[in-house]
Amino acid sequence: MTGNGIPERPSVDGLDAKWAARWQADQTYRFRRPTRRDEVFSIDTPPPTVSGSLHVGHVFSYTHTDVVARFQRMRGKHVYYPMGWDDNGLPTERRVQYLHDVRCDPKLPYDPEFVPGSRTGAISRRNFIELCQQVTAQDEQAFEALWRRMGLSVDWSLTYSTIGDKARAAAQRGFLRLLAAGQAYQSEAPSLWDVTFQTAVAQAELESRELDGAWHRISFGPVQIETTRPELLPACVALIAHPEDERYRDLFGTTVTSPLFGVEIPVLAHEAAEPELGAGIAMCCTFGDLTDVRWWRELRLPTRTVIGRDGRLLPEPPEGVDPRRYAELAGATTFTARQRVVDMLRESGDLIGEPRKVRRPANFYEKGAKPLEIVSSRQWFVRSMEHRDALLHKGTELTWHPARMRVRYEDWVRGLNSDWLVSRQRFFGVPFPVWYPLDPAGEIRYEQPILPAEHELPLDPASQVPAGYTEEQRDQPGGFTGDPDIMDTWATSSLSPLIISGWLDDPELFALTFPMDLRPQSHEIIRTWLFYSVLRGQQELATLPWAHTVISGWILDPDRKKMSKSKGNTLTPEDLLDQYGTDAVRYWAACGRPGVDTAFDVGQMKIGRRLATKVLNASRFVLSLPEPAEGDAVTEPLDLAVIAALGSVVDAATASLAEFEHTAALECVERFFWFFCDDYLELVKDRAYGERGESAAGSARLALRTGLSTLLRLFAPYLPFVTEEVWSWWQEGSVHLAPWPTGSSGGEQRAVDLASASISAVRKAKSAAKLSMRAELDWVLVRGDAVTLELVRGFAEDLAAAGRVRELRYEEATEFGVTVSPVGQQLE
Repeated sequence: MTGNGIPERPSVDGLDAKWAARWQADQTYRFRRPTRRDEVFSIDTPPPTVSGSLHVGHVFSYTHTDVVARFQRMRGKHVYYPMGWDDNGLPTERRVQYLHDVRCDPKLPYDPEFVPGSRTGAISRRNFIELCQQVTAQDEQAFEALWRRMGLSVDWSLTYSTIGDKARAAAQRGFLRLLAAGQAYQSEAPSLWDVTFQTAVAQAELESRELDGAWHRISFGPVQIETTRPELLPACVALIAHPEDERYRDLFGTTVTSPLFGVEIPVLAHEAAEPELGAGIAMCCTFGDLTDVRWWRELRLPTRTVIGRDGRLLPEPPEGVDPRRYAELAGATTFTARQRVVDMLRESGDLIGEPRKVRRPANFYEKGAKPLEIVSSRQWFVRSMEHRDALLHKGTELTWHPARMRVRYEDWVRGLNSDWLVSRQRFFGVPFPVWYPLDPAGEIRYEQPILPAEHELPLDPASQVPAGYTEEQRDQPGGFTGDPDIMDTWATSSLSPLIISGWLDDPELFALTFPMDLRPQSHEIIRTWLFYSVLRGQQELATLPWAHTVISGWILDPDRKKMSKSKGNTLTPEDLLDQYGTDAVRYWAACGRPGVDTAFDVGQMKIGRRLATKVLNASRFVLSLPEPAEGDAVTEPLDLAVIAALGSVVDAATASLAEFEHTAALECVERFFWFFCDDYLELVKDRAYGERGESAAGSARLALRTGLSTLLRLFAPYLPFVTEEVWSWWQEGSVHLAPWPTGSSGGEQRAVDLASASISAVRKAKSAAKLSMRAELDWVLVRGDAVTLELVRGFAEDLAAAGRVRELRYEEATEFGVTVSPVGQQLE
């Protein structure tokens, strides 16, 4: 260390651990409630899914949010910046199953002696949930440690989890209120079903993928159809063509007989039929796809269900289907049944030609590996279709960054084709707070649900008993049963702006923070998290949950593919932080613009490390100069010009950050910083040492410290560790609680560009002549108009000293230029 506490050889290594611990001890980022709403900036931070480890994609997007939080805090706002953990749902279940080699069997009794690792195989639902809670608690500790190392300025006393008591109570209370308002309802209806995970799936969770398939041409007597799913032939309830398709107009209203299974099938017209697809006439089967569901509903067709929840054909045929033929298919997978039906059609002569190979689209659950089926099941729904106009209007009220992302939201809302299917047949999640009475025969009376009072929440109907009953009456005739399902994880996450704002338990906090200022998130969950949050805000309070949303892009691997856990191409950030330092990784992240997919690039991290190191070394030089005296003032023309130019940088960066354009702000600050270090420091170095008297030295020293103070604060949201380190060398308190700088004027800013160009010309000439930068030059000729030459004369002595120039010459000309001896080369 030097005498004034500045390290002899400052390094970026170790700064993250040092300052993360200090911030925690000092509670630097703790939210302290003000008295007015306009003094608060509140952020609805995305709760990351706790199912393994964080990857560089998380580091990327969460850094963007932290830049915003730090900027707003320095502007004087009380930043409400909580962190949540999205710890319920399928990803956690899969992680627990993999780690402990167990599966949940709700039929098994609870084992209070169960110890994780003591056995594998099936365990009770309650034991499984407890195991999920233990695993997520461990993961959350690791996540928090990494977030602290990344420098997220979160108030960690505000942490919540989507499976915690507060979130469960809010989700259940919200559901009961929806039910009372008629906005939630239960229905036995065809639903998208994942046969692997044995759960219903919502429209927002669909992912279209292409599969290898084949067109099969099948004869229905007077008409031939083409299908890629011949195994659904016993489920056929109609043949449907477009009403204007003249090929089939004479058949509308007649019937045909299905091959193999002998069922009379009506031929009907519907505008959703596609004349150009296949033969132009299609089987409507219950159910092969969502179009089948639409036809079935709108044309009031019968139901012939053949595929069960396990993805196999049911053991018994639908009514009217030839049982002898169907017996050859019962219990088979859809793949096997398809082959058998094709063979049967060949034998009967009803297969016209051979199947033609094709790539066909199919719907998948986004986390699934097998195509979805459509099965009839009893599910809970939340009304969304009737709110489409209101939701589109809310989308126009919300300020989008970037603005083009609003189109994705609007396209999704306009494309809704069903209400939100909100129930899941899984285990680790928020249960529906509902019981049902059983009649004397043990049948469930769904139309008479037993509901708890709100003060009883949260509760689990699988382990708790409704008022007026005893545990012995569970699942017994005349007794009760609990609703077995859990809510879609988005049912809880969609309430995050309400949960964290104190919606139900802290009216003072709610008044201070809601509607929130910012929702940051990625673009692929506009259709889920953002849409559902807007829907729930509309249903509960008829208002938007936030004023702004900032949409981040994806991180792309070297092949330009999205990095994701499911693709197996992610990188964990710990090694990157060890190698380059946290500030360098944050710098790379901050170079990604909102809404733009960004390539993973260690080259950017190297640039970031170089920048952080330069901040240390340049600051050490500036602070090693004598402190400005009490009466010193910035008086020299170049110093005034630099302070004025820096004021313009402050104005530009402030405007960009206020519009959530963090990359644009960083670019203009960084550009000025390199001028400050590479040009300005060199130009005024001799003067700052006192070579031209104390008045001129005092001007340089004060300008340098003023510039350093301003630049440290401008960089603080991006490089929190190195800026805090330098700030501690000469200032009290934290740079992150210091006021954001303001712009200033007073100097002729064009002098900055002229000075930079002039010293660059001198360096270039020396380099071309292979001379040392300390070599002396006989003369330098500066050309320009009278105003330009006058500006150059203002920093002429600085230029002569920095360039080791014996004589500066001037020549009036229409354009600015510099000619340098000894090479006599003109440099424009």
